[in-house]
Amino acid sequence: MENQGNFRELDARYYMPAFGREIMIVRGQGSRVWDSSGREYIDCVAGIAVCSTGHCHPGVTGAICEQAKKLIHCSNLYYVPGQAELAEKLVLLTGMAKAFFSNSGAEANEGAIKLARLATGRKKFIAFTHGFHGRTMGSLAVTHKPPIREPFLPLEPRCTFVEYGDLDALRPAMGNDIAGVFVEPIQGEAGVITPPDGFLEGIRDLCDRHGALMIVDEVQTGMGRTGKWLAIQHTDVRPDIVTLAKGIASGFPMGALLAREGLEFHRGEHGSTFAGGPLACAAALATIRVIEEVMPSIPAKAELFRTSLSRFNPRVRGLMIGISVGDKCGDVQKACAERGLLVNCAADGNLRLVPPLVITPEEIQTACRILTEVLTAKNKLPATL
Repeated sequence: MENQGNFRELDARYYMPAFGREIMIVRGQGSRVWDSSGREYIDCVAGIAVCSTGHCHPGVTGAICEQAKKLIHCSNLYYVPGQAELAEKLVLLTGMAKAFFSNSGAEANEGAIKLARLATGRKKFIAFTHGFHGRTMGSLAVTHKPPIREPFLPLEPRCTFVEYGDLDALRPAMGNDIAGVFVEPIQGEAGVITPPDGFLEGIRDLCDRHGALMIVDEVQTGMGRTGKWLAIQHTDVRPDIVTLAKGIASGFPMGALLAREGLEFHRGEHGSTFAGGPLACAAALATIRVIEEVMPSIPAKAELFRTSLSRFNPRVRGLMIGISVGDKCGDVQKACAERGLLVNCAADGNLRLVPPLVITPEEIQTACRILTEVLTAKNKLPATL
């Protein structure tokens, strides 16, 4: 293995500097990873809520290897092995009616935009402040975060942003020209921000009144992350469209668009060369089997995080944990890494933990001990240069 210094030099010379990073992860097993120098970490980032079954789960890697021996790619010109089975499974788990696969969450949200415009004949959307739906041009148009959106203005589709959690602000923005309302049931990129009671139900009611579609972005919150297959399932709300990705295939690139009865693409209206390929479907079906086994343990794991970090007022929804730490968030993240714990700084000084669903109670206790030590001493941390 080449030394990390050489990786840095190659990266600086040949790769566009779109990311800020310090370590290289070269190996993972369960909830632990190792960097290029051999240092071990408990991983509470999990590829940003992607490695739902942990790193290199044998059930998932075995399914990928077995499928790779048979067929890696055949395109959607033909029936794809595992594709219909996966669509059926997701429909049954989510209560939706039809599925369409993609390669990412941004692509799934692009598909949702297209489907909403087709179904309603309208072109305008509403989304919420601090929301995140992707970086492709369409998904970026419904993403609020100004630093990543404004350099690319003007964007399509046209989108109005209203305050997350504020139905009074949403009501006047709604109209008979709105195709759909994009909402995250929990805002992950913003730092695990939950809406007030009745907010999601209010969106459903307003969409029904105005003939708009309720589009629920479960890219980060779905696939068991909150203790249910979808975070929206903690309510009685039935969305029109749901988008998934991240934890759907344990790190194999995949996304999904799910829609209620009566909403679907027809021939020629949407497509993709790679989406829903044999390897992706094999990985996703294996991932679902593992999540079915571990999901009953998520409430207890969430409670262990909550009680262990209670002095810091954590926002805990299943295995999504957010803590407000202020302007030293970057220092906290770095100090945790130095002690063998990977955490992530989300927006506005919010620390985010989204560990693998297979994380053990012992690993949670170790992670919370390290985080407590760092947060207790955070005012003494040196400022990040």
